[in-house]
Amino acid sequence: MATLLIVLVSAAAFATAYFTYGRWLSTRVFELSDANTMPSRELQDGVDFVPTQREVVLGHHFTSIAGTGPIVGPAIAVFWGWLPALLWVVLGAIFIGAVHDFGALVVSIRNRGQTIGEVAGRLITPRARRLFLLVLFFALTIVLAIFGLVIAVIFKVYPQSVLSVWVAMPLAVGVGLLLRRTAANLWVVSLASLAILYGAVWLGVYHVPISLDVANPTMAWTAILMVYCFAASVLPVWLLLQPRDFVNAQQLVIALVLLVAGLVVAAVSGQTALTETTPAIASTVPADAPPILPFLFITIACGACSGFHCIVSSGTSSKQLARETDARPVAYGSMLMEGMLAVLVILACTAGLGMGKTVDGERLTGSAAWATSYASTGSWADFKLPQKVGAFVEGGANFLTAIGVPLELGVGLIAVLVACFAATTLDTTTRLQRYVVQELATGMRIAPLQNKYAATAFAVLLGLAVAAVPASPSAGAGSGGLLLWPLFGATNQLLAGLAFLVTIFYLHRRGKPTWFLVAPATIMLLLPAWAMLHQMFAGDGWLADGRYGLFAFGVAILALQAWMIVEAVLIWRRAAGVLEAPLPPLATQPS
Repeated sequence: MATLLIVLVSAAAFATAYFTYGRWLSTRVFELSDANTMPSRELQDGVDFVPTQREVVLGHHFTSIAGTGPIVGPAIAVFWGWLPALLWVVLGAIFIGAVHDFGALVVSIRNRGQTIGEVAGRLITPRARRLFLLVLFFALTIVLAIFGLVIAVIFKVYPQSVLSVWVAMPLAVGVGLLLRRTAANLWVVSLASLAILYGAVWLGVYHVPISLDVANPTMAWTAILMVYCFAASVLPVWLLLQPRDFVNAQQLVIALVLLVAGLVVAAVSGQTALTETTPAIASTVPADAPPILPFLFITIACGACSGFHCIVSSGTSSKQLARETDARPVAYGSMLMEGMLAVLVILACTAGLGMGKTVDGERLTGSAAWATSYASTGSWADFKLPQKVGAFVEGGANFLTAIGVPLELGVGLIAVLVACFAATTLDTTTRLQRYVVQELATGMRIAPLQNKYAATAFAVLLGLAVAAVPASPSAGAGSGGLLLWPLFGATNQLLAGLAFLVTIFYLHRRGKPTWFLVAPATIMLLLPAWAMLHQMFAGDGWLADGRYGLFAFGVAILALQAWMIVEAVLIWRRAAGVLEAPLPPLATQPS
């Protein structure tokens, strides 16, 4: 029953936070008002700036920030035990992650939808803008390379998921066109599309699994995905991005309902027992594993707090909100929903995984299932990407069997969910990288890259080039994302700390309280820096191991962070109660 109790308490905590802390932030701190002019209307262009109803923006925002982050992170971190992971997810999402996302979104919508890096130039110093944009550029390059690899691996390991993921794309375009050009009802059209998507899941599982019969399917899938990302990044948001994300969000809600239903039945019927399956705090871990402090807070990012979210908040979502009060459900609410997803992932990778493990045909229960999946890997490095994703897919599918879903169909449903989420994050990341490249090009006066097509091509080709580099002689092309994977956790969390700085300065200049941001900002600046330094200088760290490329990247990221903090400290007193310079007037009035 511990499994069921954790779900109920976590859900109650998230709901309480939304209606108390979230409301306080919305009404007392940021003072949201629908009377304020929104960037989506002031700069409406039908491509990036499009005023959109709250439900659609919520679907886009949630699926973009979620991706595979709240799946892979907890799937790794539970090897320290389920309790530390659970506490960080619940408390982190409420007091750090949701506040981070909400602050970034509000600051952006009050600055004509500029990215958080662009806004830093006016709130802190012009140098801070360039430093932040460079950090964003590095972080998004890593995300592009890694998420392309994640989807390629899912397609390779779970060929039954391929058909559904690609069917979702033309479906989304059809939904977008219908809603744009007719009086079709959003819910009717999207639910019909979801039904077709689930039909494709059934076909993929039982009749049409798709595999690429080539020498290197991972690289082939990565190249195909990058071509798709180019198109998705330059198309109007209403044509593909919004409808696909809205349908994906509905898919997730249904999956969460099914997972919770399966979890309840399994818990009540005694099919699963969390305390017997996995330890609350692991007594033994692989000898080469990093210490739980600070690495728990780096390993679990999405689901608790992730710097990537500030880019989504200020990059795409801020350009689509039609009303300012929509910011609370879209940003604060989405982060709490992602926290709930991470809670279910933790339980799926522990209690759920223990339901179905077998060795030599015999079902394993209790600690034996845990040992087979995690403790027996022997090495931290041996826990590869397919196992990370597979732990959730298999554990979640086991929960679904408790309510009568056949195991093979359950695996297909969860695998498609993961792949669709990852695809959403991948193409949103491409659009975000396009914004960052254009902003950097404008500051550096590189005229060709100020064009959205050229900037998108640059982002896609760079991501593809990184992915094409073999991570090792045996890994082959397409695995290059693994080379940058060690950088992702700390860099991503450092980005969250820098975003907190921008929000603090926004409030500080307006004489608003900032005390509630001090602890989250400190945590998200110090712990990632500590983790990065450990990776660089520990006994078997990058320097000692001769991984000089990673070491150089680490030095660069830490130097950029330290420089931006110094810039903030130097101007802190002068900024108190002094508004930043206003944005220049628009050259032309939007039609």
